[in-house]
Amino acid sequence: MNVEIGNVVAPPAPRRLEEMKLPLVMMRDIVLKTMFRKNAEQVSEIARAICLPVPVAQELVDIGREQKLIEATGTLLANSGTEMGYQLTDAGKARALDALSQSEYYGAMPVPLEVYAEQVKRQSIRNIQITRDQLTAAMGHLILPADLLNQLGPAVSAGRSILMYGPPGNGKSSISNGIRDAMGDKIYIPRAIEYAGQVITVYDPIVHTAAEEQVDDPTVLRRSNNRFDTRYVRCERPTVVTGGELSLSMLDLVYNPTARTYQAPLQLKSTGGIFIVDDLGRQAEPPQALVNRWIVPLEESRDILALQSGEKFEVPFDTLVIFSTNFHPNEIFDKAALRRIFFKIKIDGPDQEDFLKIFAMVAKKRKMPLDQDALIHLLKHKYPTIDNVYANYQPIFLIDQMIATCDFEGIPRQMTPQLIDRAWENMFVKEEHIEH
Repeated sequence: MNVEIGNVVAPPAPRRLEEMKLPLVMMRDIVLKTMFRKNAEQVSEIARAICLPVPVAQELVDIGREQKLIEATGTLLANSGTEMGYQLTDAGKARALDALSQSEYYGAMPVPLEVYAEQVKRQSIRNIQITRDQLTAAMGHLILPADLLNQLGPAVSAGRSILMYGPPGNGKSSISNGIRDAMGDKIYIPRAIEYAGQVITVYDPIVHTAAEEQVDDPTVLRRSNNRFDTRYVRCERPTVVTGGELSLSMLDLVYNPTARTYQAPLQLKSTGGIFIVDDLGRQAEPPQALVNRWIVPLEESRDILALQSGEKFEVPFDTLVIFSTNFHPNEIFDKAALRRIFFKIKIDGPDQEDFLKIFAMVAKKRKMPLDQDALIHLLKHKYPTIDNVYANYQPIFLIDQMIATCDFEGIPRQMTPQLIDRAWENMFVKEEHIEH
């Protein structure tokens, strides 16, 4: 039975061993390795460690007993609430060590790739319909051009790729984060997946934010707790942010030769969420090469990864990719690449009215009193020197500079034409030749 928690159908917990769709030897060896590494002795303890229901864990322990790899340490007394204890036999310890030499992976039983692919469909980013109210609420702390939400809304709801471009310092990163915040629901991230007998770890506490566990009301007859497969972690929709450090190798499986396991690449960790490529054009690889790597995933909703052996296989690609750049798209992409990016949205700087709104909002937040003479000086004497080109970052920069100066001089925080001049000097570097 499928369980719906929030708006997403949760992965059902396996009830019997045959529902696992994993090689039996692999499952048995993970149990042996887990018992060996964690010194687990009771079935409930083993079940928690391998993230399976107790009846399924018991089936695996029974197989280990039949093969003389696990033995009981005592008998269950009548009417006793205590569990029977189990331990590895000498043959079991030898098999555990042999299995660890082949792969150090133990703990949560992996989810077969084909099973995970079904869960990806149930919680697809493209199932989300963002309303104007949701997007407005998530962007409420930003002063945005009136028509920007008209462009962002359809882009986010479509779950397709977005290119945001425009001058630096105008909130492209903040808008990307606002899109993430608008989503709001929870999805299920597998701790690890399995393909061709290989384990690929997916859940990453750095990328994934686990949701609070739901505690059942003991007075309610129908309980939801643990009704979903605990091989998954219920999380906020993930957001992976990369910048100038992004390289093509970061989009490949990472093999750990010591543990003999794989780690999922960034785009697989972001499944069901957002992948933000910030500062496109600042990476070591040219933007065209990076986008070429995304062509198949963006068009066909599938990615191709390769094992150490060279064997290639498909994984789901279900991610809202947001490219953000300070360059004009025609400077860094050819027409074929641009055609494959579904939405192109220019993020311009604010006009004078919006600039003043941002300035007042930042001043209030920083507890800096506004001064009319200082603002007139700023608008009449400073901005004409840069052709009255405003940017979203400038109010924060100028106000923080004035605060730093006031604190250093030991005077109350204030805004004056003289302090505006000192702050302005730090916002731009004067063009001059320096002898080396």
